[in-house]
Amino acid sequence: MIPYDFDYYRPNSIQEALTMYQTLKHAGRKPMYFSGGTEIITLGRVDWVYTDAVIDLKGIPEYHVLFKSESRLILGAGLSLVQIEEANPFPLLSKTASEIADHTARTKITLGGNICAQIFYREAVLPFLLSDSLMVVAKHDGMKIFPIHEIFSKCLCLSEGDFLIQVSTDQKFVEAPSISIKRRKQWNTGYPLLTAAALKVDGAIRLAISGLCPFPFRAFEIEELLNNSDLSMEEKINGAVERLPSPILNDVEGSAEYRLFVLKNTLIDILQELGKE
Repeated sequence: MIPYDFDYYRPNSIQEALTMYQTLKHAGRKPMYFSGGTEIITLGRVDWVYTDAVIDLKGIPEYHVLFKSESRLILGAGLSLVQIEEANPFPLLSKTASEIADHTARTKITLGGNICAQIFYREAVLPFLLSDSLMVVAKHDGMKIFPIHEIFSKCLCLSEGDFLIQVSTDQKFVEAPSISIKRRKQWNTGYPLLTAAALKVDGAIRLAISGLCPFPFRAFEIEELLNNSDLSMEEKINGAVERLPSPILNDVEGSAEYRLFVLKNTLIDILQELGKE
């Protein structure tokens, strides 16, 4: 049970949600946007999250869009991970999302909820980092579209009161060869040691990683090594480890040394799979 009470609001439009947030904020309340609700329930129980006014975004039509054209894929941030898994509009995203938590939790966890979560894994963002996706954000002065690398740095950096409404991705990336690997210490649904997602675009491998550091990231410097045909496999792997951001996580799931060992083997698997001509 959550150890505090809150008022519940369910707007029917983007503007209504934005106005509601500002009104509550100006009244001295602590509003919070609500999507699947898993994080509020989980973190609220241990006093990591507090709100006295929940704004449920699920009544907003644009929040649930799944639109696919010849050129772009547009996904509403309110789609659950199971909906994405079953529709399979973006194979790399579907594979990555299908290994987050268990099936029951994935029916509640939404795309936007995972990307904007406080928990540091946020695996659903990895395919979008690799595909240079566009983030559609609801702001007080209208809908704005941002390249993901402009507003995602360790987390999705939004101004207070803004929220993610959709993600738009070029079909070139959606259809590219890909691989997603999740390594766990134990159990099929335990927290991961790391998750690595990779795309091969125009002959070059792109890599993004979650669980290795306290934030998900696109490994630009490592990509240069992985795509350098003059280097041996060993040189690529050892060089990759030297170019990681820090700190490397060292917790009950696994030591930093063990995570690096797992990473090396994961990179070998990626190179063997996507390095094929």
